[in-house]
Amino acid sequence: MNSTIRAGIIGCGAVSSTHIEGFQSQQGVEVSWLCDIIEQKAATQAAAYNIENITTDYRQVLAADEVDCIVICTDHASHPEIAQAALEAGKHVLCEKALAATAEGMDAMCATHRKYPDLCLSGVFQHRFEHAPQLLKQCIEDGLFGRILTASSHLYCRRTNAYYEADNWRGTWGKEGGSALINQAIHYVDLLAWMMGGIKQVSGAYENLTHGNSIETEDTAAASCRFKEGALGTIVTTTSANLGWDPQITITGTEGTVEIRGEKVVRVVLKNKEQETELSNQLQEGIALPGMRAGKEYYGDGHNAQIADFIDAVRKRRQPFVTLESARHAVDVILAIYQSHHQNGWISI
Repeated sequence: MNSTIRAGIIGCGAVSSTHIEGFQSQQGVEVSWLCDIIEQKAATQAAAYNIENITTDYRQVLAADEVDCIVICTDHASHPEIAQAALEAGKHVLCEKALAATAEGMDAMCATHRKYPDLCLSGVFQHRFEHAPQLLKQCIEDGLFGRILTASSHLYCRRTNAYYEADNWRGTWGKEGGSALINQAIHYVDLLAWMMGGIKQVSGAYENLTHGNSIETEDTAAASCRFKEGALGTIVTTTSANLGWDPQITITGTEGTVEIRGEKVVRVVLKNKEQETELSNQLQEGIALPGMRAGKEYYGDGHNAQIADFIDAVRKRRQPFVTLESARHAVDVILAIYQSHHQNGWISI
């Protein structure tokens, strides 16, 4: 591999600029190709970021010898096909969520990656790189909250009919694979599962309560879950709330409770009051670090950190911080919630 790593971005929608800027901010990294099925989208981004090559066919990016890695920012259903083709072409892959829209697509992606273990394939879960989730995960592992009893992730936000109608993949089972759960809530499902050591069972339901014929999928969902370590929890989300973006994570144990809402530490209650003050200060100091934002406000401050980790993994031929198997867990949880809705019972993961 050349000392300069060259990347191709496949899909020039809303999140693509975040990745372009993130890759261009890394030393010794260039974005050399942009691809979108709508050529004007790629052309507009290329002009804005001084990128030389554009195409409407991702295979042309994969055929370019100078390209070392790609970022997949297309509709969910197309992720496995593009990722598998990229691996077979010898390219490293960073793939936006959700990694796949179906279990079959997820299995196929994983099977192909097993054939090319020296290539890096990571799923984008940038919130894992933020200070507060990393600190909470360490506190759980260190037993600061005692035995964990319950842990919950709730996301309330608003997506209009116009949002869903703007792209033909949104709000469809075939291309998005769902809506509120697999697109918006998936980041917080991932955080909850990652911090808690994994989810083993779910029982849930979903509805389209306000979006009518604009979507064929869900705008509201709720599920109970059993974690691998024994605690119980809930996952709740809606894109029909009168709130712009309101994520909440609550963890309660025998020795303490923590609740974070958006970028505000709502409460930290520990039996040890010195530890309570220290943790509260550490959490608040680590939220919304200045100058770290990339893209939309609710993307958080982890994209650039994840891109830096991905580039380092490519250079050192190591596993990324967010491995493929780790990133697929959130997909498995969400697909199990959809399955539970139809079977009206608990689904094991």
